[in-house]
Amino acid sequence: MKLFDVYPINNIVIDKAKGSYVWDDKGEQYLDLYGGHAVISIGHTHPHYVERLTSQLNKVGFYSNSVKMPLQDELAEKLGKLSGKPDYQLFLVSSGAEANENALKLASFHNGRKKIIAFTKSFHGRTSLAVAATDNPAIVAPVNQTPNVIFLPFNDEAALEACFKEQGNEISSVIIEGIQGVGGINVASESFLQAIRRLCDQYGAVFIADSVQCGYGRSGKFFSQDYAGVNADIYTMAKGMGNGFPVAGIIIAPHLQPKHGMLGTTFGGNHLACAAALAVLEVIEKENLLQNAAEVGEYIMSELKKIPQLQNVRGRGLMIGFDVPEQFKDLRKNLLWKHKIFTGEAKPNVIRLLPSLALRKKDADQLLEAIKEEIEVGAESITK
Repeated sequence: MKLFDVYPINNIVIDKAKGSYVWDDKGEQYLDLYGGHAVISIGHTHPHYVERLTSQLNKVGFYSNSVKMPLQDELAEKLGKLSGKPDYQLFLVSSGAEANENALKLASFHNGRKKIIAFTKSFHGRTSLAVAATDNPAIVAPVNQTPNVIFLPFNDEAALEACFKEQGNEISSVIIEGIQGVGGINVASESFLQAIRRLCDQYGAVFIADSVQCGYGRSGKFFSQDYAGVNADIYTMAKGMGNGFPVAGIIIAPHLQPKHGMLGTTFGGNHLACAAALAVLEVIEKENLLQNAAEVGEYIMSELKKIPQLQNVRGRGLMIGFDVPEQFKDLRKNLLWKHKIFTGEAKPNVIRLLPSLALRKKDADQLLEAIKEEIEVGAESITK
């Protein structure tokens, strides 16, 4: 049997990982500034994380949600405290797409409506409804297509107002990433998020804050939407929630009420998943990683802005993007193969940085020096 060939992959086998570094099977060291799609939140193989998972596995690794699991209650309490949303309710699943799928479904259960507002360059997942709300026709199969999703321009308050004025009584939910990841690190303006809150309140729609990639402290606040000073009705989480263990969830405002059987999951909230998620929150709190993300991220962005060849440096915390001019189109490739630094991308010409929230300033300096060197080499070749 062969693997189903859907991933363009680099010919690198990662054999070991620690902190912000990984090593391949030949012993070559790489600086990891991508974290496997923003998944590594507290650093690779953090000792507390390893101990938490190992200890739990020696007790019980899995049982279904048909029994009481005190670890889920412990996780809910800790998450409520660190997120500043102690009165919300937690539903645990296993992936970001599953989180968004359940959030959209729950909103529709709540108000009995079908229409969803999503935005240009959005990415919400690859399952049926999540992918229908994703602005990428190439990954939407015919069976996923639905007239119930309305795509509006990102950060366009006038278009949002007009849509609600015309169809407000049919709108079930508005789903938005506080910072678009796959779309290219596009930051939702505070006034736009405030407009969503106001219009959802006015028309009885549900505000869903997709925090799968931009949440869990990555922006320097627990949720990037927190910069706007408003509360969403549902927050979706995954990626950094388990530091590599597949765990995800939604937290739900108290006015959205549950009923037995309305949502369900086999693997969500299992013992190992809760142990992983608790370890992440414990490390974030103990090591003050939200502040570190804010400070190191601000340092990286301020230094990148000093490099005149880079364009439109943007982001918050350790979720950073910048545009690469055509003459430096090989920058990301050269960072990987010449300087042994993993970064991410967004089409057509964006480099994305999504490192561990524990990234040190001296690790950031390694990136900055490598970029400056590549820009200098590229500029010299252009001159010649």
